[in-house]
Amino acid sequence: MRLTQGIVARQAAARDGQQPAVLVLAVCLLAGVSSAGPSVARAQAAGTPSPAVAPSGDDIKQREQELEAVRAQQKNATELQERLKVDIAAIGQNRAKLNQQLIETAAAVRDIETKITEAEARLLPLDAHEQEIRSSLDSRRSEIVEVLAALQRVGRRTPPALLLRPEDALQSLRTAILLGSVVPEMRGRAAKLVADLDELVSLRKSIAAERDRMAADRDKLKAEQTRLSTLVDERQRQQSSFEKDMAAEGARAIELSHQVDSLQGLIAKMEQDLKSAAEAAAIASRKGAPAPLNGKPNLAALKDPSRLSPAIAFAAAKGLLAFPVNGTKIRDFGGSDGVGGVEKGISLAARRGAQVTTPCDGWVVYAGPFRSYGQLLILNAGGGYHVLIAGMERISVNIGQFVLTGEPVATMGSTSRVASILAANPSQPVLYIEFRKDGTPIDPGPWWAANNDQKVRG
Repeated sequence: MRLTQGIVARQAAARDGQQPAVLVLAVCLLAGVSSAGPSVARAQAAGTPSPAVAPSGDDIKQREQELEAVRAQQKNATELQERLKVDIAAIGQNRAKLNQQLIETAAAVRDIETKITEAEARLLPLDAHEQEIRSSLDSRRSEIVEVLAALQRVGRRTPPALLLRPEDALQSLRTAILLGSVVPEMRGRAAKLVADLDELVSLRKSIAAERDRMAADRDKLKAEQTRLSTLVDERQRQQSSFEKDMAAEGARAIELSHQVDSLQGLIAKMEQDLKSAAEAAAIASRKGAPAPLNGKPNLAALKDPSRLSPAIAFAAAKGLLAFPVNGTKIRDFGGSDGVGGVEKGISLAARRGAQVTTPCDGWVVYAGPFRSYGQLLILNAGGGYHVLIAGMERISVNIGQFVLTGEPVATMGSTSRVASILAANPSQPVLYIEFRKDGTPIDPGPWWAANNDQKVRG
C-alpha cells in the first residue's frame, strides 16, 4: 500500500510541477521513519503474542556468521595464551623485565578503559539526538499521509473540458487557488523533512562509526586484560617462591584484623605483630627518603623496574601522582561522608572491572577484607606515610611485597563494596583512597597530578 501511494504521488507531482517536495514526503513514508519497531514494541508491551516465524535463509546465514566469529575469537585467545607463555618463559626470573611488562600492560589497559569511557560519553548525546529526530518525524506521520492522499486525489482527476463546461473551469480555478496557497507551505514542510532526514542519516553514520571504534577497543581491552592476568599470576608465583609461608601470613593478617576497630589500629597491629609487614616497615624506615637530584625529585629513577625501594620520597611527589583507577571523583577530603561525619579521603566512581594500579612505590602492609571497607590494601610509602586503597573486588598482591608506581594491584567489581558509599549508589563501583602521615589522615589533593602529562609513570 505504501509503495502504491508513493508511485501515484510521484506521478501526480510530476504533472503539477511539485516533484521534489512530494518525493521527499514519499521517501519519508517508504523509509518508514518510525519503522515497525515501535508498533511491535507497543504490541508486545500490551501483551499481544508475536506469531512464531520460521528462521529465514538470511537468519540462518547470520547465525552461522556469528558462530564463525565466536570460533575465531576462541582461536585468537588460544594463540594469545601461547604467545604469552613464550614471552613469560623468555622473562624467566628477571624481575626487572617482569615488572616493566606489568607496568606497561597495566598502563595500556587503563588507556583503553579511558577510550571506551570517552566513546560511551560521546554516544549518549548522539543517541538522544537521534531519538529526538525520530520522534519529531514520527509525530508528523499523519500529516504526511494527509498531504500525499490529497495529491493522489488531484492526480487521478482528468483535466476539465474548459470550452464545453464552464462549471469545470470554475472548479479548476478554485482548485488552482487552493493549491497555490497549500504548495508553498508543503514545500516548507518538505524542506524541514529533508533537513531532518539528512541529519538522521549523518547521525546514524556517526553512531555506527563510534560503536565500531568502541567494539575494536573492547577487543583490545580483552586481549590486554588476558595478558595482564597472566603476568600478574607469574609475578605472584615468583613472589610465593621467595615467601614460603605466604598463605600462613595472609591468614594471620586476617586474624589480627579482627582484633582492631580502626585503620590506625590495623596499621600498627600489622607492622608490629606480622612478620612480613614488620620487615617491610623496618626496610621503609631504614631506607629513608631518596636523595633529590638538584633539589628536585629524581624522576628518572622511576624508570628502573628493578628497584626495591621508593624512587622518590613520598613527600616530594606532590603534584605528580595519578589516581589508582580511571574514574570520577564523587567525594572529596573534608566533605560530608553522608552519615554525619567528615571524609578522611577521596572516593572515585569507576568502571566495572576497572584496573587498579599503585599511585606510588611502597611496601604492602595489609591486603584483604577489613570491616566496612571491603577489600583493603595498605601501602607503606616510607617517611611515615601510608596509602590506603579500599573497595576493590580482588587484590593481586601479598603482604610484605614491594610494588612500583603504576603496577597492577587489584581490580574493581561490579558494585560498590565500601559501606559508606552503599547508600549513595550501590550499583556503582567506588574506590576509596586515603593518605596518612604518622597515623593521621591528610588531604591527598596536593599529591594528585593536574593532568595526564604530569602523572608519574613507572
